[in-house]
Amino acid sequence: MPRSGWRKPVTDRRLSDLVSVGLLTRVFPPGVVDEVIARAGRTEQRSRVLPARVVAYFTIAMALNAQDSYEDVFADLVEGLSWASGWEDQAASPSPSPSAIFQARARLGADPVEALFRTVAMPLARPEWDDSWLAGRRLLAIDGTTVDIADTPVNDAEFGRPGVGRGEQAAYPQARVVAVAETGTHAVVDAVIGDTGTGETTLAGQLIDRLRPGVVLMADRGFYSFRLWRRAQDTGADLLWRIRANVKPRHVQTLPDGTWLADISPSSGPGWREVQPVRVRVIDYEISTGENTSNGYRLLTTLTDPGEARAEDLAAAYHRRWEIESVFDELKTHQRGPRIVLRSKSPDLVRQEIWGHLCCHYAIRSLMADTASHSGADPGRVSFVKALRLCRRSLTQGDFPP
Repeated sequence: MPRSGWRKPVTDRRLSDLVSVGLLTRVFPPGVVDEVIARAGRTEQRSRVLPARVVAYFTIAMALNAQDSYEDVFADLVEGLSWASGWEDQAASPSPSPSAIFQARARLGADPVEALFRTVAMPLARPEWDDSWLAGRRLLAIDGTTVDIADTPVNDAEFGRPGVGRGEQAAYPQARVVAVAETGTHAVVDAVIGDTGTGETTLAGQLIDRLRPGVVLMADRGFYSFRLWRRAQDTGADLLWRIRANVKPRHVQTLPDGTWLADISPSSGPGWREVQPVRVRVIDYEISTGENTSNGYRLLTTLTDPGEARAEDLAAAYHRRWEIESVFDELKTHQRGPRIVLRSKSPDLVRQEIWGHLCCHYAIRSLMADTASHSGADPGRVSFVKALRLCRRSLTQGDFPP
């Protein structure tokens, strides 16, 4: 959507000032890291060269520098972190071998890094950021993507690899990630990791169950089914989903703005004829794609009052759903790097590495949200690539005081 009005520019200096407070320890404080490690039962019973807290930070630093070796990432981390509060006694010197780091990652496992993400990742949009809200509710989008992972027998058996046509399979196994992100800030606030044999809508059920009132969840037409819609609506969240042409809502009433109320029902499944219909509002519109051509859209929403959400506001909000595609581009093209395969050779470490990437992305987006708030800028005007570059630089220059 076009943005209007003058915005105060975001400078490198402002970003650098905020980076210097310490990205990792600022977004993921040591006390929180220790707490999630303890809850997962991974606290060390004896002093180690690579304590669990350091390894947790390493998984995020590894995502920040996805193309570097274990040794280089660890050297940058040690150089950047001030090993205060007992850390200097435990920091490895000289740097541990790749084998030692691998063993430390295996001891930590994926669960603490997932718990760290779930503990810290919260919505970031400020009330004054209009593009982040609809009818006083926070705008979220759900979608899925896949990531290439190391080609090992255990990864292949656990995650599988998709077919690419003519009976052939992809060169690498893939993990599927379904995520919920704030459209205004690009912050991923929830995610689930699965195998390629499990569909996006199946994985999405876990995320939908964690929705709460006060948000509008947007989804593309591939996610719609009556049961998933009702499951999401039962959480108290509001919904704005596109549907396929073969879904036929039953007209009830045309509203003054041209939208209409309708009932939706299941068309299959056990006892589907006895299931009570659900009342929704339908928005039909077209977008011109060129001379004499256009694409038709049909949206369903739980926001049934035109006085609360106008038709044009709903249509404009839905097209912000595409922001989650930009989120995946940030994660896969810029943060991880194009054509980079995740390095982990076992399923648990694959999950750990993906959660590390999600933690890293959230930390960068948290920094960017604070930058926009401090400077009075629209968060969409802050460059992810520039923020990523500054975060990488700050890690190696020692700007990570605890």
